[in-house]
Amino acid sequence: MPRAVYVLALGIFAMVTSEFAVAGLMPQLAEGLDATVPQVGYLITAFAAAMAIGGPLLTVAVLRVPPRRALMVLFAVFLAGNVLAATATGYSTMLAARIVTGVASQAFFGVTVSLCAQLTRPGIRGRAIAVVMNGLMLGTLLGLPLSTLVGERFGWRAAFWAISALTLAAALATLAGVPRVGRAEGEGDLRQEIRVFGNPRLWLALSTSTLVIGATFSAFSYFNPILTEVTGFPTAAVPYLLIAYGAATVVGNTVVGRLADRHALPVLVWGLLLNALFLTGFALLAGLPVPAVVCMTGIGLVGVTMNPAMVTRVQRTGNARPLVNTVHSSFITLGVILGSSLGAVAIDTWGLRAPLWLGAAMALTGLATVLPELLRRPAPGPAPARTSEREERAERV
Repeated sequence: MPRAVYVLALGIFAMVTSEFAVAGLMPQLAEGLDATVPQVGYLITAFAAAMAIGGPLLTVAVLRVPPRRALMVLFAVFLAGNVLAATATGYSTMLAARIVTGVASQAFFGVTVSLCAQLTRPGIRGRAIAVVMNGLMLGTLLGLPLSTLVGERFGWRAAFWAISALTLAAALATLAGVPRVGRAEGEGDLRQEIRVFGNPRLWLALSTSTLVIGATFSAFSYFNPILTEVTGFPTAAVPYLLIAYGAATVVGNTVVGRLADRHALPVLVWGLLLNALFLTGFALLAGLPVPAVVCMTGIGLVGVTMNPAMVTRVQRTGNARPLVNTVHSSFITLGVILGSSLGAVAIDTWGLRAPLWLGAAMALTGLATVLPELLRRPAPGPAPARTSEREERAERV
């Protein structure tokens, strides 16, 4: 595995830590910006919307730029957004900062995954993508609690200054550890980049990713109230339970990365089936602490951890260039938006267990988008007859 792949993961870690920072600092931001908690919640929505809509547009702007230089441009934009957040004097300034960082973050994901494909041979691309995506998992496991801790001890501005320092460190590491490579063949030609989206199978693969992530985030977004109000855990126990969930995502991501290169579709099928099973189990057994924690950890193992298999499928159906990868990231972000927003509607209508049922339904719907392609795959032919050593020697002679 090239060292550069691990360096790219550091950049993803910085982006994800910034993305989740607002969720961990809601009370402090509300007080510091003279805003309400729901208004601070809109900052999360604005970040996600900026990722989904603005990310592909910024990717188009850097299509003709060599990958490492494009990453430097995106680091600069992202750093500017975090500095703006750290110095924000009002809600509108913070809103602008979150939009800037969201757009840069999404474009960074697309360029990074594309560069990862260029730096590795086809046989280990799934594993390489898993390494890069561990930056995302570690952002959930470590970045969120660390930014929250810094914000609680030194104020919310200190958290964004710390993220700015992390971004600068990741940029310097990228300069030192990622080699200069040219654009991939055909990359930079916008017409050629767009033409691939005429493939219906690509849209099917993109919709699968939306449903995989939507199913997971319909539950993940509401773990805190479910665990405290339904399961009965004290509030102080929730951070430790979320750390266990984050650790499960790291393990699951590593396992899926090992399997994604050769078994992307079967991995997605089993992942969706197991996620539906764990979500259903959580919905039925949420009132019992041990089964609830087992099911929550299971969702961590087979939810967002499908990323390497999802990326592998999309790249094989479309291509491994930045625009396809960024649009794929936008569909993943759409899953976050749909899962969390529909989950809120479900809670208002049916109660706190409803997002878990919603997630199970989305996982089964996602399964329906994978099975047609799996059924179209040709069955493996019979294994070739094994020749004897004497016949092999005769052939060589």
